Amino acid sequence: MLRLSLTARIALVVVLSLAAAWIGSVAVFYMSVAGQGRSLRPLPAQVTALVEVLEHTPPAERPPVLRAVTSYSMTARLEPGIHIGATSSRRVSRLTARAMKVYLTALGGRPSSVTASGFTFVRPVELELRVGLETGDTLIVDVNRAPVTSVLGLPVGFVAGLLGTLIGLAALIATRRQTMPLAELAAAVDRFDPTETPPRRLALRSSVPEIRALIAAFERLQGRLSHLLVGRMAMLGGISHDVRTFATRLRLRAELIPNPIERERATEDIADMIRLLDDALLASRAGAGELDEELIELDQLVSAEVAARRAEGKAIELRATEPSFECSVLGDRLALRRIVTNLIDNALKYGGSACLSLQAVDAGVALTVDDAGPGIPLQARELVLEPFVRLEDSRSRRTGGAGLGLAVVRALVEAHRGTVRIADAPGGGGRVIVHLPLFGS
Repeated sequence: MLRLSLTARIALVVVLSLAAAWIGSVAVFYMSVAGQGRSLRPLPAQVTALVEVLEHTPPAERPPVLRAVTSYSMTARLEPGIHIGATSSRRVSRLTARAMKVYLTALGGRPSSVTASGFTFVRPVELELRVGLETGDTLIVDVNRAPVTSVLGLPVGFVAGLLGTLIGLAALIATRRQTMPLAELAAAVDRFDPTETPPRRLALRSSVPEIRALIAAFERLQGRLSHLLVGRMAMLGGISHDVRTFATRLRLRAELIPNPIERERATEDIADMIRLLDDALLASRAGAGELDEELIELDQLVSAEVAARRAEGKAIELRATEPSFECSVLGDRLALRRIVTNLIDNALKYGGSACLSLQAVDAGVALTVDDAGPGIPLQARELVLEPFVRLEDSRSRRTGGAGLGLAVVRALVEAHRGTVRIADAPGGGGRVIVHLPLFGS
């Protein structure tokens, strides 16, 4: 089925059901009327008998006779003089044509004609019989085929269909009013922010018990998620403080290792452990919406990182940007710096070099980082953005890292309302493109 809302689907079902019922009832009614055509019309013998009675009745006594034969199916009246006319030659149904022929045959050699009138929804075909009497008058008999009508003169089926349609429209309006809280609840779910403390209460009201239960369940879920997030951040903060204390003690003890090579390796391992902890804590803060906001010139931040790596002798360069290009970004300085450093570290570790560039793209700024490595396969580009995913098969931290670099980048970029995309560099190797909205966009 098409992507229709709940109200639209209910409306479609009601409309189609009413239309089918209305068409079916009208069809059955007129089929029954057609099947009873002879019984609804006066018999030819009745018309013949009326002609004979009027010819033998004095003029003063004819009006009561005409009133006596008047009914829903027949109306009779007299006109002075002979006004017969010609039998209608218009195209009619076979049933009507047979009835016209039967009337003319029953009247014998008397001057007579039969005329058929038009067909409408309310009143089907009518026949007008004109018979010349021996008294010099013309008997006009209107043979009606009107269906059973209501007080307003409309067919009962038509009134029932119209009433059903009005009831259906009222039901649709009521259904729309009852389902509106569902649409408002969906909008509230989209606006849900687990970082709000206390959670925002939903100003939704509904008389349907199931919808009230759904709203209450969502409010309980919102409260549980908020408490869970607060507890997680408190736990991570405590773990971070304790681990930093232990790492500081280990670093002091590592300085006492007599072998300089082992001492350097121990120091690097401790630094990697602290960096891993900082990455995880920063990503958690980003997910909880606890990042600071300040106006940062992204080009200056990138230039400082490139200059620092170049001073260490790394193979890194920054392509020149447009002179009038503004790179003002609203965000957390530490988080933006971690985005740049993680991308540079990945390019240097897996590609041997890093080439950075900044350019304006769609009311934002695009930071592109190219490397000279083997690149990232197309089928693995979404996978490497997940936490603890490494394309390098070994277990060594020195060759593969922890698998958090790009995952942290994506978490921090999305916290700044940006996007991350992996592609192929023009000269071979991998390319990571980070798009961030500019301040004021």
